[in-house]
Amino acid sequence: MRRQAGQHHIDGLLMLLLFGVFAACVLGVLLTGARAYRRLTQRDRAAYEQRICAQYITSRVRQGDVRGGVTVRPFGDTQALTLTSGGYVTRVYWHEGYLMELYAAEGAHLAPEDGERIMALEGLSLAMDGGLLTAEIETGAGGTEKLYLVPRSGEGAAG
Repeated sequence: MRRQAGQHHIDGLLMLLLFGVFAACVLGVLLTGARAYRRLTQRDRAAYEQRICAQYITSRVRQGDVRGGVTVRPFGDTQALTLTSGGYVTRVYWHEGYLMELYAAEGAHLAPEDGERIMALEGLSLAMDGGLLTAEIETGAGGTEKLYLVPRSGEGAAG
């Protein structure tokens, strides 16, 4: 009888040990999966920030694409994408860590801080050379994307 009772204790300890090893393996797999998921979502978020900013600038240029209506001009201490149409001006620019937009009458004297924040951005550099608009977008994730656009209605655009 004694031998059988000791056997039950050993069997119980063995089962408990196997359960502990199984639980540790499951926990390890879950933690590894969580780390991989976090890395993937960070990478996807950085790619999204780059894409969405480039798409925003592209759509604003396409909306304001009239002859002579798309220019890059100084605005405060930065360069602004200036879209002029019907006596109103839309300025898209970078100010204090944000992509900003300001829509106002053509003669209004407004400052860069008067615009609406569109999205957080590390930096934006704009240039217009011979009808070619170049935008260099720096996102918070450290990525940089260059965008080249030629307004179709602008002077110098291919017809």
